[in-house]
Amino acid sequence: MLRTPTGGAGHGTATEGDRLVSIGTVLNQLRDEFPEVTISKIRFLEAEGLVEPRRTASGYRKFSPQDVERLAQILRMQRDHYLPLKVIREHLDALARGEQIRLPSPSPQRDLLDGAWDAESDRPTAARVGRAELLAAAEVTEEELAEWESYGLIAAGSEGGYDAEAVTVARLVADLGRFGLEPRHLRAVKAAADREAGLVEQVVAPLRRHRNPQTRAHAEATAKELAGLSVRLHAALVQTALGLRLQ
Repeated sequence: MLRTPTGGAGHGTATEGDRLVSIGTVLNQLRDEFPEVTISKIRFLEAEGLVEPRRTASGYRKFSPQDVERLAQILRMQRDHYLPLKVIREHLDALARGEQIRLPSPSPQRDLLDGAWDAESDRPTAARVGRAELLAAAEVTEEELAEWESYGLIAAGSEGGYDAEAVTVARLVADLGRFGLEPRHLRAVKAAADREAGLVEQVVAPLRRHRNPQTRAHAEATAKELAGLSVRLHAALVQTALGLRLQ
């Protein structure tokens, strides 16, 4: 069960003693726990009425500590429990009334991201979600998912269902779509990701074939580290190409 004193519909009205911060500061505060959160995501949650920051006379958003904590709650419910925004709003309203709520069991995605190991294969266990779960978690329609699949951006596994990372991909594709980027525009991104994965696989493939379980475990740790470095390099190159200041 979860119970919190965080406010409800009036959560955007901060007291005089609260330290109000900009949306960029909020982003930095949240990224330690939610590295994939973006300013567009925060604005989207505001547009959906889930958080109500103050506005300055010039129209800039100013967030209170209560707003930041509320955003963290929303992001946790999405990440850990695959809850759609409608349900999250109902839970937050209940919490604001002082009620206790019962959340679904945490999603298996956390075990996947933490590198949970399968005792028989010495490989990370693959968390799976069904199609209906993916649609609800990413808050997309069947038509949108089918289009993304047709472009190879998301694919079901050989045994059916989707891995936990498919939810992240779906949300990011949806976020990009709000800026006018269509699936056909993202084929180059998918192709680049496949090439980067191929480079990582070249490095770790010999380790994965080793008979020693510890060596195979080292292969997975190496793959994870290389993947992280590749993502950071990709982000840095894109920002450099756009002339953006790296954070």
